[in-house]
Amino acid sequence: MFKKILIANRGEIACRVIRTAKKMGIATVAVYSDADANALHVREADEAVHIGPAPSNQSYIVIDKILEAVRKTGADAVHPGYGFLSENPAFAAALEKEGVAFIGPPVRAIEAMGDKITSKKLAAEAGVSTVPGHMGLIETADEAVRIASEIGYPVMIKASAGGGGKGMRIAWNDAEAREGFQSSRNEAKASFGDDRIFIEKFVTQPRHIEIQVLGDQHGTVLYLGERECSIQRRNQKVIEEAPSPFLDEATRKAMGEQAVALAKAVGYFSAGTVEFIVDGDRNFYFLEMNTRLQVEHPVTELVTGIDLVEQMIRVAAGEKLALSQPDIKLNGWAIESRLYAEDPYRNFLPSIGRLTRYRPPEEGRQENGTILRNDTGVFEGGEISMYYDPMIAKLCSWGETRLSAIDAMGEALDRFEVEGIGHNLPFLSAVMQHPRFRSGNLTTGFIAEEFPDGFSGVEPQTRAAERLAAIAAVIHHQVQSRAAQISGTIGNHRRIVGSDWVVQLGKTEHRISLDLEGDHIVTQVEGGERLAVETDWLPGRSLGIFRLGDTVLAVKIDLSPSSIRLRWHGVDIVAHVRSPRVAELARLMPEKLPPDTSKMLLCPMPGVITSISVAEGDEVEAGQALATVEAMKMENILRAERKGRVARVCVKAGDSLAVDEVILQFD
Repeated sequence: MFKKILIANRGEIACRVIRTAKKMGIATVAVYSDADANALHVREADEAVHIGPAPSNQSYIVIDKILEAVRKTGADAVHPGYGFLSENPAFAAALEKEGVAFIGPPVRAIEAMGDKITSKKLAAEAGVSTVPGHMGLIETADEAVRIASEIGYPVMIKASAGGGGKGMRIAWNDAEAREGFQSSRNEAKASFGDDRIFIEKFVTQPRHIEIQVLGDQHGTVLYLGERECSIQRRNQKVIEEAPSPFLDEATRKAMGEQAVALAKAVGYFSAGTVEFIVDGDRNFYFLEMNTRLQVEHPVTELVTGIDLVEQMIRVAAGEKLALSQPDIKLNGWAIESRLYAEDPYRNFLPSIGRLTRYRPPEEGRQENGTILRNDTGVFEGGEISMYYDPMIAKLCSWGETRLSAIDAMGEALDRFEVEGIGHNLPFLSAVMQHPRFRSGNLTTGFIAEEFPDGFSGVEPQTRAAERLAAIAAVIHHQVQSRAAQISGTIGNHRRIVGSDWVVQLGKTEHRISLDLEGDHIVTQVEGGERLAVETDWLPGRSLGIFRLGDTVLAVKIDLSPSSIRLRWHGVDIVAHVRSPRVAELARLMPEKLPPDTSKMLLCPMPGVITSISVAEGDEVEAGQALATVEAMKMENILRAERKGRVARVCVKAGDSLAVDEVILQFD
């Protein structure tokens, strides 16, 4: 067995590999860029080596720098994680030349499967069902338009060396094919150093289902069930689960056997994933093979009980798999939610900054038998950088049934505290409560179809609103009661805390009366239910656990002098608790309107302006591209909302902008 493993990666996956290596008694080496000097993976490894500046193309994907770190530390094996060099055959070959084990598949398999064009040809030869498309390289936008027209719209434009949703665009017409080709090529070159592009038919109403395979160097290849990865945004997976709620046993077996056949055809060993697109009739088509550990591997580990990182290490060391196909059993259900540093209220645009608060829910088995797991690479006080993927953590839940796993995830998301940056926690919570998600009726278009206008928070239904209003009243009572107990006041001027309140939630008012009964407060909502509220919440705590009858709500709380912000199940709402008289006067107050920015194009995220597509005096049409902002390795094209004339261009290509800085002004 290996004595020392270098992890050629960063963030949560580096921490994940370190965790298993420590369990196996193997020393670990972290590598880090300037931006990651204080990162969690650097703290957790036994050794750490600096490899260069923050941009990944000057550090994490420079093969010579990784090799230098290997030589310096005497590591006898390298785990590449995912992304970066994980599917780079030149890296695996360089390690082989150095006499250092690559904890992954053989070079020939990476070359064959890592290139999506080659992999599709090999899959077809191996008898695997494939999607119609053009497998040759495409050099120009005109050629892309011609080929897309021949295949028939819609088409998927993809980077041959791509992954993680980068270098991918869906085109529904010639204009989108032309624009998508250039954007995909730019992203591919920036992310992978390889700008080759191909085009294939886009299957409508598809599900994205992938098969986990595991092989050793002695000819054994197994499939470990499937993962449903259909909840995606911009081709980036957001929520995954295992098993799929859609597959039957016959389809699972057929997909698994095809995945194994493909792996054997290229002499594959180690962990790998064969991805399929599945239509509504359970017809499945090979999409690609990822010759590495997948981001979403924890859900497979939770339902199979197999540590995939450990198996990868053992296989790389030459050991035989101690398992056979009949040993693989799927137990229960697992859900993974990817917590991203992106603001769902601003069209999921990237957010960077310091984590002023980071408190994940407690991991392990819960009182109700469910299990929570949180794979992360950050810590409270740490910084989310603009240079890398915006993932903060992968929160996973396991339950005996799909709904129990979903409910466990919903509660865990409510208890997950993240402050200081924009993040998608409220959106993830909303999905967990969505009827369509809970029913398992999923496609890759779920987010676009169910949130066509973006995400603006969840409006609480009547019963939920009443319960949140009751909680707001209890919080207000706790705060006022504590203030009334301040010492040093004049005896006959002590404040008396009232029992009748008007709680304004958004535009709705709730009249609530409070009665003290022992250790709890009984709330009576006018026209609603009477509830005993039990809580140990005290002023200063940002998370409150409230028991209302037989229901427990974990609510995030932000107090201000005049209001209470409550967040729960995707609801993000401000409550104003007032006495009846003050509420009467508040209704007379004029509404303060936000400033008018309708004649400005504002930068929606921190990033770099890569291009300005218009000039002063230009007339623009609705939907026309105005500027492109790059952030976290993704290009974002900003478009005109309506017709207008450009009065002033305030920035130039190459400028770094903060959120809401002005890019253009219109007449």
